[in-house]
Order: sequence, then structure tokens, then C-alpha cells
Amino acid sequence: MKKLIKNILIPVIMGGIVGLIISPFMNYNNLNKPPLSPPGIVFPIVWTILYIIMGYSFYKQNEQNKTIYYTQLIVNGLWSIIFFIFKWYLISTIWIILLIILVTIMIYKFYKENKIAGLINIPYLIWLFFALYLSFGVYLLN
Repeated sequence: MKKLIKNILIPVIMGGIVGLIISPFMNYNNLNKPPLSPPGIVFPIVWTILYIIMGYSFYKQNEQNKTIYYTQLIVNGLWSIIFFIFKWYLISTIWIILLIILVTIMIYKFYKENKIAGLINIPYLIWLFFALYLSFGVYLLN
């Protein structure tokens, strides 16, 4: 049980720390956004759920594939810094493509160890494609 809690807390805490770092720079409501852009409150809720899923899936496949897991987690956290602090919207769009590739590899590797561990990350991948759309839209409109 301790391992499970630890594995869930690591991404949740990382997301919280990144959120605290970027909060003074948040300008989401002032951006021109593409259609289907959700209100800002949706993002911390969705990301918290996704971080819990990530941690659980890492636990479920017995903490195998650490390199791909932690790499995608770091790339994930850096996206917010690139987007909100530096406001490099094109680079953040390219960064999400990198993250999508890493998460796809992670899902594949997790699936090989434990089918559930891989499959439960599909919503994360879908959300990243949506984030790619939003990021590219913000780049084009701002």
C-alpha cells in the first residue's frame, strides 16, 4: 500500500509544484483560444485525475520501465513552464508532440508488463492530443 501511495503522490506532487511555479504567469483567460477550449478550472481537475492514473499504472506494472515513465513525467512538467512562463506557444506545441511520442512508448511498454497498466493511460494520450490542438490553436491565434 505504501508503494501505491508513493507512486500516486509523485506525479500529483510534481503537478502541484509546477502549478505553483507557473501560477504567477498564468494568462489563460487573456489568450485567444480555439473553439472547444474548456474553462481554466477544468485543467487542474483533469490533470489531477491523469496524474493519479499515471502513478497507479506505474505501480500496477511493478515500477518497470522507470526511464520512460520519469522521462515523460519531466517532459510533461516542463510543458507548462514553456507555455505559461516563456509563452513559447510554437515550442510548446512541438513539446507536446514529443510528449505524445513518449506517452505512446510508455503505454506500449506498460501494456507489455500489465495490460491494465497500459490501457488506463489511454485517456492521458487522448488528453494530450486535445492539448496539442489547444496549444497549436493558441499559437495561431496569439
